[in-house]
Amino acid sequence: MSEPLTTNPGEGFHPHLPDAPDHSAASLRTRLHHIRADSLDGDTAQTGGMRRFAAISGRTVGSEKLWMGQTLVAPATSSSDHHHGASETAIYVVSGHPEFVFLDGSGEEPQEVRLRTSPGDYIFVPPFVPHREENPDPAEEAVVVIARSTQEAVVVNLPGLYALPAEGA
Repeated sequence: MSEPLTTNPGEGFHPHLPDAPDHSAASLRTRLHHIRADSLDGDTAQTGGMRRFAAISGRTVGSEKLWMGQTLVAPATSSSDHHHGASETAIYVVSGHPEFVFLDGSGEEPQEVRLRTSPGDYIFVPPFVPHREENPDPAEEAVVVIARSTQEAVVVNLPGLYALPAEGA
């Protein structure tokens, strides 16, 4: 059996495979992709107070149904109010204690809900739910990994939070 081919830091996209100048969707979908931490793509949809970096996207690896990346929330900051369109969004807290804020409209009056997280926690954001991320820590940056059910990072910035109507209302 031949020796397995491996990738090493600094060797590029797929050093042992020929890279076509135009990575067609077909060629991108015939092999595994190793996305190094130092090669995340910062050319993504952004929200004030946060920096998003794509790892897995339609553009980077030819994904058709998934976007995944890393978001950094600076100390003592808040994102803008926003939603992610029709995307389902899953968030994994890597470090820090970010808070996720939304308005719950299931009662008489909308109530602000603040989800306080710790490393290892997960958050699920349904499609079109307005929310914001906050990092109340004055010194520590929060880092989260985000996965979305669309191939790009959909971000719709809003002038404020609003509660979605309760189901059946």
